[in-house]
Amino acid sequence: MFEIFGAAAAFGLSGGLSPGPLLALVVSETLGRGRGAGLAVAAAPLVTDGPIIAAAVFLFGRIEDSGPALGIVSLAGGCLLATWGVAGLRARTPEIDDAPVGARRWGSLARGVAANVLNPSPYLFWLTIGAPLLIRAADFGWGVAAIFLGVFYLGLVGSKAAIAVLVARSRSILGGRGYLWANRVLSAVLLAYAAIFVREGILYLSR
Repeated sequence: MFEIFGAAAAFGLSGGLSPGPLLALVVSETLGRGRGAGLAVAAAPLVTDGPIIAAAVFLFGRIEDSGPALGIVSLAGGCLLATWGVAGLRARTPEIDDAPVGARRWGSLARGVAANVLNPSPYLFWLTIGAPLLIRAADFGWGVAAIFLGVFYLGLVGSKAAIAVLVARSRSILGGRGYLWANRVLSAVLLAYAAIFVREGILYLSR
């Protein structure tokens, strides 16, 4: 159970701190409209992810008893984590202009929702990594599954909200060593989990 919570915290924090469209929008909205706007964008996953999670859990439930299918999903999840881990190790300061153009037309929260809907990362994460972990947490009880989601979104939304607060005070935080090293450590954790997922995928396929 604690391993599941550790994974939720690691994936949430890495998702929150990794450079990408939503983080870029958090930064640009904070600089252009103030801390409140950045916090609104940071909260966007709480609006968009419900249907994604429900669909992913439903689809994963259909293949849960199929060893080969689980093997393929685990391998795909491992490859996805490895890709994010390598990208995180190479990442530098988030580019503000990375936010999708269509996400700039409405208010801050609507911009964040649009950016997250247009971003493939949440779909890929929940289909290959999040849904299996959530179902495994639910095996211990739905309360444990709820805590899993709480820990994950505390890391994901909380870290983006913290960046909004820090950027509102000083833009230099994005280029500081603290941010870069935190991103690198979390990227190394992603690579470790990638190896675990690949190993599990191979085991499923070899049964």
